[in-house]
Amino acid sequence: MFLESLKILTAVLALAPTMTLHQGNSVNDSFNKSKAALEEQVYFDHRETLYCGAQFDAHKNVTLPAGFKTDKYPKRAMKVEWEHVVAAENFGRSFKEWREGHPSCVNSKGKPFKGRRCAELANKEYRLMQADMYNLYPAIGSVNAARQNYNFQMLTHAQSDFGSCQVKIEGRRVEPPERARGQIARSYFYMAYSYRPFFKMSRQQYHLMKAWDKIYPVDSWECKRAKRIESIQKNENVFVKQPCIAAGLWN
Repeated sequence: MFLESLKILTAVLALAPTMTLHQGNSVNDSFNKSKAALEEQVYFDHRETLYCGAQFDAHKNVTLPAGFKTDKYPKRAMKVEWEHVVAAENFGRSFKEWREGHPSCVNSKGKPFKGRRCAELANKEYRLMQADMYNLYPAIGSVNAARQNYNFQMLTHAQSDFGSCQVKIEGRRVEPPERARGQIARSYFYMAYSYRPFFKMSRQQYHLMKAWDKIYPVDSWECKRAKRIESIQKNENVFVKQPCIAAGLWN
């Protein structure tokens, strides 16, 4: 079943860029509501960040892991934030409102604006993508800030930017720790499958994610997380669900 899902994805990547699948989030277009649902209904008993495995409490306060350090955005290191694994800008730029603005995107002084704020205001499809819980993960705020909208890649010579947390940043590229790579891959597959043409992977990204998906399989928490999100958001992430079923972890 899971191999079949990958075949479907491969076929989707070859489709004309005008096709939209609408397999994604269709029930909630509020980013804030998604964050609240994740905090209260998904991560309530597993408050651990994606990249660094840091613990956090119900008030978003982070207990930094031993050896963690940062010179980047230190004021954000003590709070958890919700990270778009597929960065919002990387799909947001597909929307005209982000690139060019919209007649409704005018501030109180009559000045037009564009970018993320305009896309969020004027385009529901963008809001649905931004609020999709399958693509949202808790991260230490300073790590989220430093990652920005950079793409993931293996970095041969880079050193960790965060001490014991092996997040490496070089230029506009990021290498995530091993603990996060499988979840990242399956999130990329899901977003590319569900939101064509607003997000699509390059051939290089696809092959990297395919490798990570194979090397770093699902575990019990990833399966539980996906099952909880499915019950709230009312759609599936087949790239997690099928291997979870095959491994006997969808229960």
